Amino acid sequence: MATFFDQVSEMGLKQATIAKVDESVERLTAGMNLNDIRAALRGDEPRRPNPRLRPHADGFWLHIRPSFYHTEVTQIYPSFRLGWLSTFMFVWETVTGIFLMIFYTPSPEVAYQDIWNILGNVPLGQLMRNLHRFGAEVMVVVVALHMLRTFITGSYKHPRQFTWFTGMILLVLTLVLSFSGYLLPWDQLAYWAVTVAVSAAEAMPGPEVLGTNVNLLLRGAPTIGAGGLLRFYLLHVLALPLLLAIFFFVHYYKVVIHGHSLPPGREAIGEDSGKRVPRDERTYFIPDILTSELMWTALATLFLIAGSIWFYNAPLERQANPLVTPLHVVAPWYLAWSQGWLKLADKVFIAFVFIPGLATAFFVMPYLEVGKSRRYASRRVGITVSMLFIAFMWMSNWMGSPEYRVQSSPDQEVSQELMPQEGHSALKEVPYEALEPGVYRPGDVVPENPHLTAALAEFEHAMMQRSCTLPGTDAPWPECRVEETPTGVRYGNNFTDDAMPNPDAWLTIDNKQHNMRQLILTFEVLDPDNPDRLLYDYSLTGYRHELSNYEEQ
Repeated sequence: MATFFDQVSEMGLKQATIAKVDESVERLTAGMNLNDIRAALRGDEPRRPNPRLRPHADGFWLHIRPSFYHTEVTQIYPSFRLGWLSTFMFVWETVTGIFLMIFYTPSPEVAYQDIWNILGNVPLGQLMRNLHRFGAEVMVVVVALHMLRTFITGSYKHPRQFTWFTGMILLVLTLVLSFSGYLLPWDQLAYWAVTVAVSAAEAMPGPEVLGTNVNLLLRGAPTIGAGGLLRFYLLHVLALPLLLAIFFFVHYYKVVIHGHSLPPGREAIGEDSGKRVPRDERTYFIPDILTSELMWTALATLFLIAGSIWFYNAPLERQANPLVTPLHVVAPWYLAWSQGWLKLADKVFIAFVFIPGLATAFFVMPYLEVGKSRRYASRRVGITVSMLFIAFMWMSNWMGSPEYRVQSSPDQEVSQELMPQEGHSALKEVPYEALEPGVYRPGDVVPENPHLTAALAEFEHAMMQRSCTLPGTDAPWPECRVEETPTGVRYGNNFTDDAMPNPDAWLTIDNKQHNMRQLILTFEVLDPDNPDRLLYDYSLTGYRHELSNYEEQ
């Protein structure tokens, strides 16, 4: 075999270098030289035998990818690229997660400070955290939509039942993976949401010691602390990603084995032709699919970065405190449906009968639903059931919100909207310099101060929903309901069953120090039959420092 120096003596340095580069490229791509790559990028026909097929058989990186696809499945419909986007989001989360791991320690003593260090001191740290958190929520949405699309197009039918089964495993792992990362910032909302979720283990059927020990195993201690945080961290960065990667390859292997299912109307009833692709209907991976996926990669990256810069900000509340429970503890939005049903039924039934039964029904559904037709007209019942299920989940998610059956006293609810213990609000979003000292009532308009005016408008809206009259007036809003109860008179309105009968409320802003504002939210509720008699009053005091976070008492 001629060496490089022999080639130089025979061909000259330039031609020998080009030949060596060409040989190296062909080895790297497992079959395609520079001319083949240029021809693919130009859209030229390949030479024969087609070198663009060899990377799938001889190479490592493309061995799991089909060398050609049916042209019908390369369009947006029927796949909507949701399967590919699910894979992309997993890779995205892995890359951004590794970046955050470098600056994070899973310890209650330093985890919260590490997050602030990422936000304030690490270059692009806040952007990277936003990208990771936003990507996690997008991944949940994409995987769920992928499963919904698979059901609606009937792509779970024979011979793809096991492909659906592994897809359901991936959906569950995606939900658990996202939830396991919920605790890692070690802030109040995450801590208490995880505490409430894990406590369901105590209701496990069987001996009491079983539920107690399972709960202890999950928490690492009677309350979530260093052991619990370390457990969730290892689940999030090691165990769950490894399981998800394993089942992803199993899932995609089955997709390759059976081929991508064609649109429902493209096949005869009972026929599966996804694996058999006629030569005149083939679209080769190189260059068409490859360049298409590069384009979708660019668009998805642009969407995630733009969303994380301008529209999404990963929340971070105050440091976790086991001694202080926020007024409203809510699960992540993708698990809020389970929290909603826990308000209506026994915890044992929901956690160990209803949810496992629902999951089991999804896993075994392809093996029980044996209709051969994938056409929409033949599957009206199945598609109707899917739409009803979406409505059911939408309603269940609303039931999991604080607006459903978790109302505290009206004044505390108004305070929670304006000056919440955790989370954002219109008043918290008012810049420090816009907090002009004074006394303000709901709905006041502060000239040349749109931020404070917007907060006072929100104050008025919250009062309208939880009072029988407008603050400081006799005008009814809305019509008040009066009910006699064993404990006395109960006032309600069209929005809530517990309303302030005759309230007055105002916001006081004072200069506590030269760089600190004191905010006092005050409520007075008068007797409707005797306006001179004060039924009760309530006040909430908060502080805004020019350079620090919002704090309240």
